[in-house]
Amino acid sequence: MKEYSFFNRDLSWLSFNERVLMEAENEHVPLLERIRFLSIYSSNLDEFYRVRMPVLMAIDNFDDNTGLNNNYYKAQFLINQQQQRFGHLLANQILPALKAKNIHWLYNETIPELITDQTARIFFNEVLAYIRLFSVAKDENGFFAENNKLYQAVILSDAAGTERLELITIPSDDLPRLYAVSKDDQQYVVFLDDIIRDNLHYLFPAEKIIGVFNIKITRNAELNIKEEIDDLDEDITIALEKELKKRDLGIATRFLCQPGIPLRYLYKIIYALNLENSAVVEGGYYHNMKDLSNFPLQEPELNYPKWPALPNLLLKKDETLFEQIQKKDLMIHVPYQNYDPVLRFFNEAANDSFVEEIYVTLYRVADNSRIVNALMTAAKNGKKVSVMVELKARFDEANNIKWASRMKASGVKIIYSNKELKVHAKVALVKRKIRDQVQYLGLLATGNLNESTARFYTDHILLTANQVMLAELEQLFGFLRKKKKKPLLEDAINFEHLLVAQFNLQQKFIELTDREITNARKGLPAGIIIKMNNLEERVLITKLYEASNAGVQVQLIVRSVCCLIPGVKGQSENIKIKRIVDRYLEHGRIFLFHNNGSNDVFMGSADWMNRNIYGRIEVCFPIYDQELKIRLIEILNLQLEDTVQAVELNEELQNNYCAGEVNIRSQEAIYGFLKGITTQATESNTT
Repeated sequence: MKEYSFFNRDLSWLSFNERVLMEAENEHVPLLERIRFLSIYSSNLDEFYRVRMPVLMAIDNFDDNTGLNNNYYKAQFLINQQQQRFGHLLANQILPALKAKNIHWLYNETIPELITDQTARIFFNEVLAYIRLFSVAKDENGFFAENNKLYQAVILSDAAGTERLELITIPSDDLPRLYAVSKDDQQYVVFLDDIIRDNLHYLFPAEKIIGVFNIKITRNAELNIKEEIDDLDEDITIALEKELKKRDLGIATRFLCQPGIPLRYLYKIIYALNLENSAVVEGGYYHNMKDLSNFPLQEPELNYPKWPALPNLLLKKDETLFEQIQKKDLMIHVPYQNYDPVLRFFNEAANDSFVEEIYVTLYRVADNSRIVNALMTAAKNGKKVSVMVELKARFDEANNIKWASRMKASGVKIIYSNKELKVHAKVALVKRKIRDQVQYLGLLATGNLNESTARFYTDHILLTANQVMLAELEQLFGFLRKKKKKPLLEDAINFEHLLVAQFNLQQKFIELTDREITNARKGLPAGIIIKMNNLEERVLITKLYEASNAGVQVQLIVRSVCCLIPGVKGQSENIKIKRIVDRYLEHGRIFLFHNNGSNDVFMGSADWMNRNIYGRIEVCFPIYDQELKIRLIEILNLQLEDTVQAVELNEELQNNYCAGEVNIRSQEAIYGFLKGITTQATESNTT
């Protein structure tokens, strides 16, 4: 068997985060949007340290002849390089550009005396209620630096010259991280950190303040639900709640400090906080820069121009959404088009007199979910509502537990997945009964049923009344109710339309690729276009390598992790990979196989990651409606033609901007394309 090479997934992920940083560096991006990309970069890096760095640290001394033992150091090197770019960008581009707009963002500067009255009022009226002080020494118990919380380390000296370490909380979870203050037609933006620092004399009136340093500790965020827990809903919920309480108590993976701390004070802090085994990283003067997403000034001319969500379904006054779905498959493309049809789907299901049963999978739920409220209404209206809630959706566990409890109290049947098998599918099924005839209506999506993220995640949602395909979906829900670790022989479901991980998904994608290989070897046209968020799983990557070697043209749009190395002779000469980062987060998964001109197109929830293929229930589904298929292909082609926001990934894991004679920005082009469809539909309805 031929030996193939692969990118390391963690280094690939850092390459993606560099692409986000590149957008912050892009002078063509509006100024406040560049600050938003700095926020995204910082948030991503925090998650990397919480989730992936512990893995790299664990295998750092492990050598299996793959070079994995060096990846921890490579990751640190890349992060350090990126952090230097981050700091340079802020100091030399962002801050001067804001000043040119009469906005003075005080970054590592003393607060000017002319606004100290205002910042002092903020301190005493708002901040002081949340301040907590901790005297820290190695032999003292009772203080534990929480995960990703912000602190100021204050070195104090009493009259006798005795030094001690005091930690102060920076309450950014409760208060704005940045405050806007105006004086004499000048706008100032001030960090909460600096407002506290400027008023420390009030907190320590009898001592000398020798130094004040901003610090943060990042801890391992992985949850560990024990094998021996019984597979009961109550046991799983209780176990998960206990693990959530421990999340902030994980092993410290990073000690982030501002530059210039004298070594004796640095070691004093490390020793006092038991951080000897964590990576010491000298970052900027401020941490948790993800808080920049709430920059306090929102000048319209410094943001992207508005793209109002398009109306996508033009229903007649006396026509229901359910009636329209029965006539024809419908598709919604968010956030270009509005999310109203999804909400209406669940609202109609809750009150339609013919609806008897509703089945839904929920992975990440909006904080104030109208979808969940519709499901609770349906249960109160006497419908049989079954909701598969995935409690193990990382960083959304607590929110999902909250909603599961509320739904259960409303009469909704709550199903939790087995602790070893996540349910990541994005599907809903409505079962109606009309004159003893069962009728199915279904919703199948590439993204979560979440009206909040639908405003900035690009996803595709299919509404269908395809009875055969939806009957398969009902069988899947029957399997989910059993909460098994893996499908067994007695669970065999003959999926002919749906592609379901743990059943047929991987094998079906292999078969579709093999067909393209066969066609290429016969001299027939052959091609594969795949758009996804992450590409890691080696069986499927190897199959794409085989397709490339057979002459199949493979075009990939992979937003984040990508372990496939393109452009390698004898391995991937016919494979090209693009990344697109723009105002919306690319999130939809689309799979196109040329099939000698017939074009088989699928959408779904599944990336090609180990976790998706081997540890989750995922659902991909075919697009049968010819009009919708043509529309999806046009969207894919616009993304492949992007010469503005797309980069091409090379065999060195570098992000290279795409050049072209014509500037095509795919998200803008897709918005215009869908707007044209809306205009045509409106004119058709009018005539």
